[in-house]
Amino acid sequence: MYSLIMAMGSTVSSDAAATGSAAGTAGMSSTLIMLVAMVAIFYFLLIRPQRKRDKEAKEMMAALKKGDKIVTIGGIRGTVSAVKETTVVVKVDSDTRIEFNKSAISQVLNAAPAAKAETKAKAEEVVEAPKKSKKKAEELKLEEPKAEEPKAEEPKTEE
Repeated sequence: MYSLIMAMGSTVSSDAAATGSAAGTAGMSSTLIMLVAMVAIFYFLLIRPQRKRDKEAKEMMAALKKGDKIVTIGGIRGTVSAVKETTVVVKVDSDTRIEFNKSAISQVLNAAPAAKAETKAKAEEVVEAPKKSKKKAEELKLEEPKAEEPKAEEPKTEE
């Protein structure tokens, strides 16, 4: 009798274990899906934009050259007078020069004259483009048909 009760108890517990493991697997997969979704959200909202900003900052630091007007993270404005490997010498006043780490530069206000000329050329192209299109529009404009003026008939002479 004891063995019969034990056999029945083991089948009941094995059925419960099978049901519990199926429910546990379903719960675990939904938790895993939520975890993956949260990682994806963090990547697209936080990690990716930060990497983009870091890349732009590195490009800006690499492109620094003498004559660029800059602003530091502390708000000091000046003109780059020398660029070294990891530092930049900034001319703040006619007599004052300060050396900063490149990482202390927050933005370049305007580039050196060479870049300024490129920007000016691009601006002129943009301004000229509408003028050209206006000219073409005038050329393509259909002329209105002119009303023909009645010609005065010449008097007939009888011969």
